[in-house]
Amino acid sequence: MAIQHLTAIENMLAQMRAVANAAASVPARGQASGVEEGGGFAAELSRSLERVSAMQNASSAQARAFQMGAPDISLNDVMIDMQKAGIAFQATLQVRNRLVQAYQEIASMPV
Repeated sequence: MAIQHLTAIENMLAQMRAVANAAASVPARGQASGVEEGGGFAAELSRSLERVSAMQNASSAQARAFQMGAPDISLNDVMIDMQKAGIAFQATLQVRNRLVQAYQEIASMPV
């Protein structure tokens, strides 16, 4: 069971690396909006937020099911999923803080 959770954590790290690589390799096309139908930084950010929200909702539902006495859910699975959702949320907060900081630096630059 621990190997299964390690694999899930490695998959999450791979997804985070893929998001970082996608954000770093977005080609400049001279578009004002920068949002494409299937890609772009804004679309990837939106998908990431949806994944974090889904993780939080799933962990909350799993915790509720455990509290209701579902026989197929163990406490360690609930705790690990809640921790993964918490880590994903904290990472999202850090990204938001960095974006706000970058915006403030750009806004305060003399023109």
